Amino acid sequence: MKKKIFLLLLLVIFIIFAINSVMSQSSKLEVGDTIPTFTLKNQLGNNIDIDAYRGKKAMVIYFYPKDDTPGCTKEACKFRDEFEVFTDLDVEVIGISGDDVASHKAFADKYNLPFTLLADTKNKVRKLFGVPKSMLGIMPGRVTYIINKNGIIIHIFNSQFGAEKHISEALTKLKEKA
Repeated sequence: MKKKIFLLLLLVIFIIFAINSVMSQSSKLEVGDTIPTFTLKNQLGNNIDIDAYRGKKAMVIYFYPKDDTPGCTKEACKFRDEFEVFTDLDVEVIGISGDDVASHKAFADKYNLPFTLLADTKNKVRKLFGVPKSMLGIMPGRVTYIINKNGIIIHIFNSQFGAEKHISEALTKLKEKA
C-alpha cells in the first residue's frame, strides 16, 4: 500500500512538473522576438519603463531567483565587476527577481551594485518572458537575455547553476555583435 501511494505521489509530481514545463514554454520568448513593454520599480522605488531604453541602448536583462543567496550574489557581483565593460559597450544591465524594492536596495547597497535591479514581486514580467522554473518547478529560473537597441532578443542563456557564466556569455555575444 505504501509503495502504491509513493508511486502515485511521484506520478502527481511528474504531471505537475510536465504541465508547468509546457505552460512556461508556450509563452517563452525566443531569439528574434521583441521584448514586451513593462514597467517595474527599481531598488530606489522609481518606476522604470523598459521602453525608455528601446531605440537607445542595448540591454542585458537577467532574471535571478533571490537577492542575497550564494548563486545570485556571485552573479550580481560578477556583473558589478564587469560593469565597466558593459558600459563601454553602451549596454544597460538590468537584474530582475521577485524580491521587493527594500530587498533590492539592501542587496545593491551591501554589494555596491551599480546597475538597476527591478522588483517583479508578482512575477508578471518573468511570465511575460516565459522564464522557466527550475528544480521540479519550485525555484525561479536564472535566464539572461541579450537585447539589441531595437528591443530584439539576440541571445538567451539559461543556466541555474552556472551563475557567473551568464556574464561571460553575455559579453561574448555583445562583443561579437559590436
